[in-house]
Amino acid sequence: MDIVDDGLRVLFCGINPGLMSAWTGYHFARPGNRFWPALHASGFTPRRFAPAEQQGMLALGLGITNVAPRATARADELTADELTAGGKRLTAKVEARRPQWLAVLGVTAYRVAFDDRAAKVGPQERTIGHTRIWVLPSPSGLNAHWSPAALAAEFGRLRTAAEAPPTR
Repeated sequence: MDIVDDGLRVLFCGINPGLMSAWTGYHFARPGNRFWPALHASGFTPRRFAPAEQQGMLALGLGITNVAPRATARADELTADELTAGGKRLTAKVEARRPQWLAVLGVTAYRVAFDDRAAKVGPQERTIGHTRIWVLPSPSGLNAHWSPAALAAEFGRLRTAAEAPPTR
C-alpha cells in the first residue's frame, strides 16, 4: 500500500490504515479525512486528489506510507509496541529511500514511535540520515481541534520548507 520512491521531496506518513483505507487500498480514504483537502489547500498539489489517484503523488515528488500496518477504526487502538516497531520500520524505509522530508501525521504517534515525549507539531531536531522530520497534526476528522484552515497552514509551512534548497 506504500506509495514510495527514492529521493522524494516529502514522504507523508500516516499513523496506520483506517478501516476504509484497508478496505479500498487507498490512503486516507475515509470521506471525513482532511489529508487530501489540506494537501491541496497548502499548495502541494495543483488540485484536490481523490484517494484513488494516490499514485499521482509520485510525479510531484511526494509519497505516502504508515507507521503501523494494522488497520483499526481509531489510531488509539494501536499499542505502544506496535508504534515503536513501526518507528523502526519507518526509519529503515527512510534510510533506504532517502526522502528530503519525512512528514509524520500525528504528534502522539510520533512521540511513541520515536521515543520523543517532548515533540511538538513542526520541524524536529532529529533527522534520519539527511532526511529532515516534520510532525504534522493528524488529518483525521477526530482531530477536531485543528481546523481545516489551520491544518492547511501547517501543511503549507512544510511545503515552504520542502521547496527551499536542501542544506546538505
